[in-house]
Amino acid sequence: MKFPFLLPAVLATFAAFQVPAQTAPKAAPSRVAADQLTTAKGPLTVQPITHGSVVLSWNGKTIYVDPYGGAPAYAGLAAPDVILITDIHSDHLDLKTLAGLPVDHALLIVPQAVAEQLPAQYRQQVRVLRNGQRLDTLGLRVSALAMYNLPATAEARHPKGRGNGYVLNLGGKNVYLSGDTEATAEMRALKGIDVAFVCMNLPYTMDVPQAAQGVLAFQPGIVYPYHYRGQNGLSDVARFRQLVQQANPNIEVRLRNWYPVTQ
Repeated sequence: MKFPFLLPAVLATFAAFQVPAQTAPKAAPSRVAADQLTTAKGPLTVQPITHGSVVLSWNGKTIYVDPYGGAPAYAGLAAPDVILITDIHSDHLDLKTLAGLPVDHALLIVPQAVAEQLPAQYRQQVRVLRNGQRLDTLGLRVSALAMYNLPATAEARHPKGRGNGYVLNLGGKNVYLSGDTEATAEMRALKGIDVAFVCMNLPYTMDVPQAAQGVLAFQPGIVYPYHYRGQNGLSDVARFRQLVQQANPNIEVRLRNWYPVTQ
């Protein structure tokens, strides 16, 4: 006996139990491999992102510095516990990128000028540091340092007192983040810096020789040139390394591609 009327029901049942098509995984963002440094409390991971942005991971905590360039650039990374923002310019205070990141539980450490421009939704997460102030939180220490152009005038792109560079103490390692600055007296006077991220992009900050002179003054163990795109393209970071290591071969200059995708 044939039961042709059962065929549609059987096909429908079969379709209902089919495994749904798998969505192709998103391609990993184009970024250089992370570095790992040793501290007294485990490894410190350094993940370059782009321009002046870097992600630091240490002791179960994740620190985003000047998140910029779009949220996809941070795909696959842990959500931030701390976000450091150095200045009000859009390559540091990037509200569009910030809005696309999982920042609901992050502490935002910022200068006053940045706090004034953050949307109301972040106000309960903000801690303002002024130049010279320090905050101990989540097992790490954050010190705010002046960053500014020379001469230090009110008309400068980066006047003294508005933005912050930062020094982080992570498991006994001191990490300096220059923000937008020139080789100021405050930079030159730094002591005991293990890792430094130093900008060099005219006309906004300093040129390569000035950056090299600043680094040679405070002698970090490792220095990463970052934030090196200016009006006329990328700064000559290979020349920076040459100038530093000719004068002090004990300073390790690490060149990484901070511009893997044209922004």
